[in-house]
Amino acid sequence: MFYKDERLALFIDGSNLYAAAKALGFDIDYKLLRQEFERRGKLLRAFYYTALLENEEYSPIRPLVDWLNYNGYAMVTKPAKEYTDSMGRRKVKGNMDIELAVDAMELAPRLDHIVLFSGDGDFRPLVESLQRQGCRVSVVSTIRSQPPMIADELRRQADNFIELDALRDVIGRPPREPREEDYPSET
Repeated sequence: MFYKDERLALFIDGSNLYAAAKALGFDIDYKLLRQEFERRGKLLRAFYYTALLENEEYSPIRPLVDWLNYNGYAMVTKPAKEYTDSMGRRKVKGNMDIELAVDAMELAPRLDHIVLFSGDGDFRPLVESLQRQGCRVSVVSTIRSQPPMIADELRRQADNFIELDALRDVIGRPPREPREEDYPSET
């Protein structure tokens, strides 16, 4: 699946990967994740995409974002939008799909293999375009959750599907104590 001499980049949809790991009952150890893919090829970049609530004094995701920023990840963030839905519930929206797609398209000519950590079916046309540019694309998500976290059309389009649960022993750690949602939703 991976070749030692291929130029590799990781594109991590933060909220999607978080939700998939949570559905499987474990947390991601990002140091181990980076080491695993450095072992698989020539890792040029590891991007992490997430929206942040800028107006909050403390955001539960801030320590992770800071750690990733100092430990070899290229952080791509933008302010999340806060609103109240029709039922009067507070909602947070922060979709990073466009930022991820633009970065992947810009880097594609310098890469052999792209690893997308997301199950979002909206990425199917991106994967198809990256393949036309000569990149192999692996998608990391899960079909072992209920419901599955990967869109069928994305799984079919990818050159390779990597089951997140199969990486549990390599990049996982036990989940921390439950608390309020760490990530804004994309809806």
